[in-house]
Amino acid sequence: MSPFCLGAMTFGDDWGFGSGEEESKRVLDQYIDRGGNFIDTANVYTKGHSEKIIGDHLGRHPSRRDRVVIATKFFGNMYSGDPNGGGASRKSLTAACEQSLRRLQTDYIDLYWMHCWDRFTPIEETMRALDDLVAAGKVRYIGFSDTPAGKVTQAQVTAKMRGWTPLIALQLEYSLLERTIEGDLIPAAAELGLGITPWSPLMSGMLTGKYTRGNAASAKPSRGVFITRAFTEEAFRVVDILIEVAKQIDTTPARVALAWVQSRPGVVSTIIGARTVEQLEDNLGALEIQLSPEHAKALQEVSRPKLNFPYDFIRNAAGFGYSGATVNGVTAPVNPLSPANDAERY
Repeated sequence: MSPFCLGAMTFGDDWGFGSGEEESKRVLDQYIDRGGNFIDTANVYTKGHSEKIIGDHLGRHPSRRDRVVIATKFFGNMYSGDPNGGGASRKSLTAACEQSLRRLQTDYIDLYWMHCWDRFTPIEETMRALDDLVAAGKVRYIGFSDTPAGKVTQAQVTAKMRGWTPLIALQLEYSLLERTIEGDLIPAAAELGLGITPWSPLMSGMLTGKYTRGNAASAKPSRGVFITRAFTEEAFRVVDILIEVAKQIDTTPARVALAWVQSRPGVVSTIIGARTVEQLEDNLGALEIQLSPEHAKALQEVSRPKLNFPYDFIRNAAGFGYSGATVNGVTAPVNPLSPANDAERY
């Protein structure tokens, strides 16, 4: 898959923001012409219009469709008030798949994501239904988005024990302003052999550098609260360093933020959104950036997340467990409570 995946959430202006059909098609064409092959959407994006735009432009044309990896999602309810209209039950996800195939005008979905964990449906039911879709040839691969690490692990272990289709990837929010997946989900992905596809690597535009302390009070972003809720002192400290790094290497803050995410362990392909061809070109420029160790460290430190227990304890326990030893290239500090020599041990 391409290192950058084209996110199609903004295809169609049905939500009051996004791109019209013609601009969306131009973005698609430019992305493919530049060598991109991975497109991500969902059944509920712009009320189904996103999938239809992709279907009209790519799905109905076999020569175009065969060149791309099309990913879409189930879970979102397209029929308010209908308990079977969304979620991850066999009935709802099977119906959602059929509807997505119709809108995408294709016989198969390359990668089918569960958009969010459904706490009302047993994970075994979801995995068995997805396995049936793969066996029927309607889906090639499956993945989870926005699901706790425990449920991801349960699903993967269950599938492998029962000979069902396993997960291949996780789609997770990940950026310099959202790093808490480094606690459970990224380690789980590494253990289970899952690739990571980050979404919102620019935090809805907050990490483009156009929102600062100086203009925050008067800013009226098109996505409203999706951005303004990030107007915090902690976020602006990250933006300050981001802008400084961008100046030092003569590029844009958005490119630096994208390059940082794409360089993280386990990340396979980062989802970028683009309402215009110009935005797409700016984002693709991040592939040309190689952050220096000094710049990466500055970004790491200013954005370091506060993780749930026991991760800070584990991070600080290297000396406790490996006092003074070097393991996998990491040298642990000497534990001051350890015996200085064999004679001090009981």
